[in-house]
Amino acid sequence: MDTATATATAAAPRVLVIGFDPRRVPGPWDPEPVVARIEAGLAKFAEHGVAVETCLFGLDGSDDVEAVVGSALRAHPWECVTIGGGLRHSDDQAELLELVVNLVRRYAPAAAIAFNDAPDTTYEAAARWIE
Repeated sequence: MDTATATATAAAPRVLVIGFDPRRVPGPWDPEPVVARIEAGLAKFAEHGVAVETCLFGLDGSDDVEAVVGSALRAHPWECVTIGGGLRHSDDQAELLELVVNLVRRYAPAAAIAFNDAPDTTYEAAARWIE
C-alpha cells in the first residue's frame, strides 16, 4: 500500500455495526435474503471510503454477547456505532438492546450511535453522523 492510501485509510472514519447474525437466529426462516441485504449495505462503506467492521452475534445461545460486543467496541476508536434494526425491533429482546447500548456508552463514549432502517441502509444511517 502506498503512503497516500495508508494515510487515507488511517484518516477514514471507523464504523462498527452491531446486530444479529441472521444465520444464527433460530426459527423456520431463510436467513440468506437478510445476509444479502447486510452485504449490500456494507459494500456502500467501501464505495465511500469508510472503514467498517461488523459485530454480529447469534441468538442460538452460542455467544456471550457482553464479551463479544465489548471486545469489538474496545478493538478501535469508533466514530460511529450502528445498531441493527433486528435488535431494536425485537420486543422480546429489550434487555439485550439495553445491554448493547450501555456497552457502547461504556467502551465507545465518543462514538455517535446510529440506527438503520434496514440491513441495506446501514451506510446511510452512519453517514448521518460521520459526514
